[in-house]
Amino acid sequence: MSVLLSQKLLFGLLGGLGLFLFGMKIMSEGLQKIAGERMRQILAALTNNRIVGTMVGIAVTAIIQSSSATTVMVVGFVNAGLMSLVQSIGVVMGANIGTTVTAQLIAFKITKYALPAIGIGAGLKLFSRNKKYVYIGEIILGFGILFFGLSTMKHAFNPLKHSEEFRQLFILVGDYKLLGVLIGALLTVIVQSSSATIGITLALASSGLISFEASVALILGENIGTTITANLAAIGTNVAAKRTAFAHFLFNALGTLYMLILMPFYMKFISSITPGDADFVIQTQVQAESFAAAIGDKPYIARHIANTHTMFNIINVLVFLPFVGLLAKLSTLIIRGEDESDSMQVRFIDSRVLNTPPIAIGQARRETLRMAQIALEMVDRTNQFLEDGNMKCIRGLEKREELVDLLQKEITSFVVQLSQRSISTQTSESIGSLMHMVNDIERIGDHCENLWRLGIRKFEGKISFSEVGENEIASISGKAREFLQYIVDAIESQDQTIGPKSIEYEDEIDDLERSLRLNHISRLNTGECAVQPGLIFIDILHNFEKIGDHTFNLSEAVLGQK
Repeated sequence: MSVLLSQKLLFGLLGGLGLFLFGMKIMSEGLQKIAGERMRQILAALTNNRIVGTMVGIAVTAIIQSSSATTVMVVGFVNAGLMSLVQSIGVVMGANIGTTVTAQLIAFKITKYALPAIGIGAGLKLFSRNKKYVYIGEIILGFGILFFGLSTMKHAFNPLKHSEEFRQLFILVGDYKLLGVLIGALLTVIVQSSSATIGITLALASSGLISFEASVALILGENIGTTITANLAAIGTNVAAKRTAFAHFLFNALGTLYMLILMPFYMKFISSITPGDADFVIQTQVQAESFAAAIGDKPYIARHIANTHTMFNIINVLVFLPFVGLLAKLSTLIIRGEDESDSMQVRFIDSRVLNTPPIAIGQARRETLRMAQIALEMVDRTNQFLEDGNMKCIRGLEKREELVDLLQKEITSFVVQLSQRSISTQTSESIGSLMHMVNDIERIGDHCENLWRLGIRKFEGKISFSEVGENEIASISGKAREFLQYIVDAIESQDQTIGPKSIEYEDEIDDLERSLRLNHISRLNTGECAVQPGLIFIDILHNFEKIGDHTFNLSEAVLGQK
């Protein structure tokens, strides 16, 4: 093969693959933007029921268009403690079926519509004012670029039709199935996308360069290769997450093993459910230097390959679904170790889910809710300390303050990274609200710290308040705590009716602080209260009033007003 032809093949393959992957990315982002809320609802449906888990995996992967992305996301969920090992295996099984949607779409003979799709999609994305149509434009544009890339790859392989060496290599793949499986797995590991590797397989097969038998071997290898991504993602995670990734590998590797043994029967089964002869060639006579052969395009093989991919994963899920518990035990047996629980870290956010913005924003909300609940605990413990002066609780309060500061830093960093992705307007607005929330929660933690330090000064200085003063502190601290509890509940339920009640709470706390301060000044004037206790008393009132202010800011963020 001449240097010019080699260059044409290399450039065509690289360019076509680049367009294919870029098209998939744009299409996936458009789908995620439209289906963002539905994706969160789908994930909320997760239960220990393995069938429900499998259906969730299918649905999410069909939207994301990548089983690797779903399994990496699942590894992140297990690492965050959101999902059990058994639960995660069910979702991963579903992801394997969901990813076959891509191959089924590619198998349709719609390459000739790639350029019109690019034109229509670009028009909607660039000129539409309605966000929904912009996202639909992204989906159509991505779809068009994907098929244009596939067409470019297919044309790039044309020079190989004239090369006897390449023809012999592809015949070798058909004869030695394990070699085909190995090539498919390695190619998928390199490209990091089973859908892209299946695109290359379809381009090779449709060009008449490889047989249906060789295609099946490559497809089986691609199913193993796609599990490597999740195992790489599991590096640095906890033991449960590593087991999830390994269970995915085990599931696909065992499936490939028994399918290789049953391959002649499996190929007959696929041929029986798919129209046309997979290896039928629209012949064109080619004269090469050392041989003459009848070669050409294979019009039916694309659908055969797509059905091979889909049916392999459906059969594999049906075979292993009853044995999810056994797979979990086998993964636990091979990946040994005990999980260490460390509360001084993020629990719900994980950089692995950043490529799926609808899921990422949901996880950021969960971490923010956790941060708010810790702040509520701080208010409770601070109130208790101000009442009984038990110094033993100070270490616990300091640890919670450190954790709140850590969570503020981590959540802010996470949502800033998320804002740099291609996200919907709704997600962008949610990011702004979350950033306001974490800052206000952190300030509540700071005011709690001020309060317990004032308490330490009071108890160490043997300063005591009058009974009236103690009751007044209890009244404002109780109201501030009640308000924060109300807003934490609203964050959890995303309650949009809290506006009037929040204003009422804020006004009550402000009025209470003002009246109690005036009462105290009156007691100072009459000599009922000394100056030193009075300064601490005023500072305590001020900090509880500030907790009320920041809680009111939280209510505005929940309502989307900040």
